[in-house]
Amino acid sequence: MSADRAELEARWLHLTREALPAVAETRGWPVRLDHCFQRILLDNACGGRWYDHIQGRPAYRRCDTQALARAVRLAEAALAGSADLHALNARSLEWRSKAVRRP
Repeated sequence: MSADRAELEARWLHLTREALPAVAETRGWPVRLDHCFQRILLDNACGGRWYDHIQGRPAYRRCDTQALARAVRLAEAALAGSADLHALNARSLEWRSKAVRRP
């Protein structure tokens, strides 16, 4: 694994396991757990259910670098307030054919 890829994976884990969950409640986000953020971000980075595009688990290790970079950018945008996590979650759930309830 290249140093760039290792840094990207480390950033992914920090964002989804620590940074996003830490602000979720105060921002009124629909999810709080790391695997929920990972689902939302990877689905949106892949343009559909991540498991239709990525073979194997953990998905962040198995996806191509470009997809992981897109997911990290989405996570950073959500953290910065420039991406709507509610909309990203709704899209993810639509791809998974689940009803979405917005606050």
